[in-house]
Amino acid sequence: MAEKSCIKRLQKEYRALCKEPVSHVVARPSPNDILEWHYVLEGSEGTPFAGGYYYGKIKFPPDYPYKPPGISMTTPNGRFMTQKKICLSMSDFHPESWNPMWSVSSILTGLLSFMMDNSPTTGSVNTTVAEKQRLAKASLAFNCKNPTFRKLFPEYVDKYNQQQLSERLVAEQMSPGPSQEENSTPMLERVVNSVGEDMKRIDAVKDRRKDRKQSLPTWMMFVLVSIFGIVMALPLLQL
Repeated sequence: MAEKSCIKRLQKEYRALCKEPVSHVVARPSPNDILEWHYVLEGSEGTPFAGGYYYGKIKFPPDYPYKPPGISMTTPNGRFMTQKKICLSMSDFHPESWNPMWSVSSILTGLLSFMMDNSPTTGSVNTTVAEKQRLAKASLAFNCKNPTFRKLFPEYVDKYNQQQLSERLVAEQMSPGPSQEENSTPMLERVVNSVGEDMKRIDAVKDRRKDRKQSLPTWMMFVLVSIFGIVMALPLLQL
């Protein structure tokens, strides 16, 4: 059972976090056990973790803050093993380096900073940048399957639902619905019919020009024959 000093300390830290939130960090105690805290780290821009939401737990000893907590991560992330304790100078892996002045906010800020690093440690894994980016993109959907996460962090559940709605709207706009296809069919027919009528008019003009070209030589031949006949008849008229 937690000591009174431990409970007071954790309650004080929770009030401080609510009053002055830490950038990229959200942490809340379990409703049933103040020694178990749940946190979400938001991946920093310009890193392979950008856009990721990493859910995990902090287990405090009953005599905190005189002893360090254990830290683990639940969300697949490509940096730390899931459901395994992470080795940090602020964790129970190194009680000799623990400072009672450290708090939940400083612990999680240190964890976030260490997550952006590539230094190996107990509980870390080695993955590619592409794999970290893939896991970051899938992190929120993964977290929202967890009942405890949904209960403690409803704002992230709302964010996920909004993302899903936006993706559906974009997909619907990219692919035309039945009504749009029905409206596009008459328009296509009108365009085809218009082009066909224009082609008929062009052919008619060509035919008229061809007829004119064919009739012109016949007329000229008639005139020439008439003139030739008159010229041949002039000597006979003089007799």
